[in-house]
Amino acid sequence: MPDLFSRNAPAAPLAERLRPKHIDEVIGQTHLLGPGRPLRLAFESGKLHSMILWGPPGVGKTTLARLMASAFDAEFVPLSAVLSGVKDIRDAIAQAELTLQQGGRHTILFVDEVHRFNKSQQDAFLPFVEQGLVTFIGATTENPSFEVNSALLSRAQVYVLQSLSEAELGQLFERARQAALPELAFDVAAKERIIGYADGDARRLLNVLEQLSTASQTAGVTHITATFLDNTLAQNLRRFDKGGEAFYDQISALHKSVRGSDPDAALYWLVRMLDGGADPRYLARRIVRMAWEDIGLADPRAMQIALEAAQTYERLGSPEGELALAQAVIYFAVAAKSNAGYVAYNAARAFVSRDGSRPVPLHLRNAPTRLMKELEYGKGYRYAHDESEGYAAGENYFPEGMPEVSFYQPTERGLEAKIAEKLAHLRELDAKAKNKN
Repeated sequence: MPDLFSRNAPAAPLAERLRPKHIDEVIGQTHLLGPGRPLRLAFESGKLHSMILWGPPGVGKTTLARLMASAFDAEFVPLSAVLSGVKDIRDAIAQAELTLQQGGRHTILFVDEVHRFNKSQQDAFLPFVEQGLVTFIGATTENPSFEVNSALLSRAQVYVLQSLSEAELGQLFERARQAALPELAFDVAAKERIIGYADGDARRLLNVLEQLSTASQTAGVTHITATFLDNTLAQNLRRFDKGGEAFYDQISALHKSVRGSDPDAALYWLVRMLDGGADPRYLARRIVRMAWEDIGLADPRAMQIALEAAQTYERLGSPEGELALAQAVIYFAVAAKSNAGYVAYNAARAFVSRDGSRPVPLHLRNAPTRLMKELEYGKGYRYAHDESEGYAAGENYFPEGMPEVSFYQPTERGLEAKIAEKLAHLRELDAKAKNKN
């Protein structure tokens, strides 16, 4: 009877079958697992310590916790913060006590999605971590500074895990193909599409390969092409291609829709990318760039809104935090636009790169010592606050002999129209001061 059940038992998912048995088999996280790196040293030290593993989905948080238990011959007790409550925590602690009493083995208590536990649930771990009864390992996709109690955070080392690179996903692809899909061949384009779709997530990559294995058997196909992918897999694989032409085309469309003051188009492209699996943090960075590059001083509030939207996403995560990104994009699209600051910065960089290293004029130099004063550092400097209108008309702040430049040319849009008026007035004061001299 047991043989019958074992024959009928479903095979473990590919991600589980390929789970590394040793840290040397782990793909990615070289900044933590390379020679002399923090987690490698933790494995080699012979001493367990509590930790928080922070990183996006599918980068090996659970795997590392399991490997830690194996390396230290510790009992591995997993909890999911999504499904567990205080009673489950008490049961896990009771199991840890029993394991220690009966076999003398220590327990690693692994809490997945620890940020989903509320304060009282997180507090429930503290006495047992302090007693040393359990070693606490929490996994989270959210910033632990916001989501994990400071008391618990102070007792755990935080390790930041990174999304797998395309090269690392390529290694995993080949390992999976050789180990579980030797009968399948893949076009280069198909492989690139699958790696792009995985978007740094190892589990996602392996799940796709498992779907393809089933689909290819059903269709009697042994050669996987991009066309087969389009006809077989979920729709979002077709419409999003991280790192490929479609990805950058959509980013370009989003940016240009904002620049073109079309809120509906901007919102469409943002949602298209989110729906296709783009990393919202990447989109948040692009939104911050838009504020500085295309809106600039025409509406300085845009910079603040961009940063607050990014921080809101970090605090709330998906899908709630994506609303902040969407509203930022809408605001940017309807805001006054100016690239004058962007153009001025590039012009200044170009000038400095080809110009010599001109000395700072004596009247602009600081003179904190007697010697510097004797050398006439700061002599003749005019303190603008003591001048009429708070402006030292006719003063020169450039190096001596430098040709006249005018990098910043404000537009007549938004706040920059006021800035342009002020600068024009100051130039008039400069001209009057020169005429007097």
